[in-house]
Amino acid sequence: MSRTLAALATAALMATTGQALAQNQPSQAQAAAQAPRAATAEERAAYDRLDPLVRSAFWAGQRDIAPNDPVAGVKLAEALRELGQFDKAAETAEGVLVTQPQNVDAMLEVGRAHIARGQAFYGIRRLEEARDLAPRDWRPLSLLGVAYQQVSRHEEARQAWNAGLQLAPDNPNILTNAAMAQATAGDPAGAETLLRRAVAQPGADLKIKLNLALILGLQGKAAEAEQIIRRELPPEQAERNLAWLRSQTGGATTGQARTWNSLEGR
Repeated sequence: MSRTLAALATAALMATTGQALAQNQPSQAQAAAQAPRAATAEERAAYDRLDPLVRSAFWAGQRDIAPNDPVAGVKLAEALRELGQFDKAAETAEGVLVTQPQNVDAMLEVGRAHIARGQAFYGIRRLEEARDLAPRDWRPLSLLGVAYQQVSRHEEARQAWNAGLQLAPDNPNILTNAAMAQATAGDPAGAETLLRRAVAQPGADLKIKLNLALILGLQGKAAEAEQIIRRELPPEQAERNLAWLRSQTGGATTGQARTWNSLEGR
């Protein structure tokens, strides 16, 4: 091959290689479109309906894009808590408070995380701050009641729940928290009364209905408890919950039973 032919061959090879590379590499516009970006409100709402594992990955990505985005931080903390990563959830929510020290939602997540890990004492200060910053919001009071109850400050728990019910009469979440506290204190009849009030409210969710079934079952009202469970849960979950409930009524007292998280769907 002459030098001229070699040069032409090399030029042709380089041109062909360049075309292949150009075909395989995205344009600047495509690269920009593929770059991480903040999700739209509609996209965030859609992700917020998914399971905690998917939500945790999504909100972690959103926080990486905008580290000071308080919504992403709070939502990530919530998802981590639901995954059982309580310490990390509390740490994430506290991180939001570094840049937004008066973020009530972050304070509530700190409280929820510490309550969930059985160390409510460490969340009480944040919950009290949230109560003081949002005096018309029932949520800090509801959670404070749970936290106070967990550290045996029973009268303060009762006062917190009563104050919450003044702001939101017959709120099913507050009624449920107060009811389960009564149950663990050995008053299942009082708990049943509060839970029946809670279930009758429009905002009553599956957790509340299952807690009523739990309290009924532990009092020996097995038929009504089974009716609720079978109505609210798919057959396999219903059978598992009924089996657990039957094991508890074989001798466990209400105070000994795991009344806070026993039934699925909570």
